[in-house]
Amino acid sequence: MKIILVLFYKKLPVKFKLLFIFFTIFFFKVNAQSYIFGKVDSEDGVEIPDVTVINIRTDERVITNNDGHFMISGRVGDELRFVKLGYERINKKITSENDNAPVNIILIKAATLIAEVEIKKGITGDLKMDAKNLNKPKKVEKLINEIDRYMVRKSDPRILAARPGEFVQPKGQGFSVGKVKNKWDDIDLMNYIKTNLGDTYFTDLKIDKANIQHFIFYVLAGGFERKNILKYGFCSDADMYRFQGAVLSRVASYRSPQTSK
Repeated sequence: MKIILVLFYKKLPVKFKLLFIFFTIFFFKVNAQSYIFGKVDSEDGVEIPDVTVINIRTDERVITNNDGHFMISGRVGDELRFVKLGYERINKKITSENDNAPVNIILIKAATLIAEVEIKKGITGDLKMDAKNLNKPKKVEKLINEIDRYMVRKSDPRILAARPGEFVQPKGQGFSVGKVKNKWDDIDLMNYIKTNLGDTYFTDLKIDKANIQHFIFYVLAGGFERKNILKYGFCSDADMYRFQGAVLSRVASYRSPQTSK
């Protein structure tokens, strides 16, 4: 193609060569696919793999590679969203300044609660003072015991049941709620997933807020392996990554008009 254009250009009269160059540049500019390149790092300067990059206008999604690099189709005016479990999500507007330059993104780790560290005073030898320092007040002891009883109590499924008009219960065999010996059932797992990922994660996937619980059950019913999660009452980061993968494979069929909800 280049050889043909060069031969054609040489045979043109001088007065038409400038016009030919202009139309050639215009042709390639119009027909070129626009892509946005970039890299995602942590606040410590470490490349972050497996970050979901979403073009909000086109709903196209890509994942950063092991070096944190990504490539996604887009143009000036588009807004990109960067999502990674354990990090605060960030949006980036594509402007004319960064259209032809790599987009560098820095993700900040999400704040996590740190277990309270109790510092006890040493024994002084004074019985009154030591009894006051080492023994908790009765009101505090009572409050701690009430909280402990509340935390170990199972949630009543009727509290979590859908209100009229929120969504229709799924058809079919239903969902397994686990055996008695399990520390969790599917309702506990659904609550953990919903709290961990947040409502915005699902609304970004075009899932109505009122249908989030129903969609989570729909993904679980699609063969998501959770035997050990329910048995031990613990969902690891790896389990959450597996669930997000199952979400991406099931969300299209869930949003389809033919899907029974």
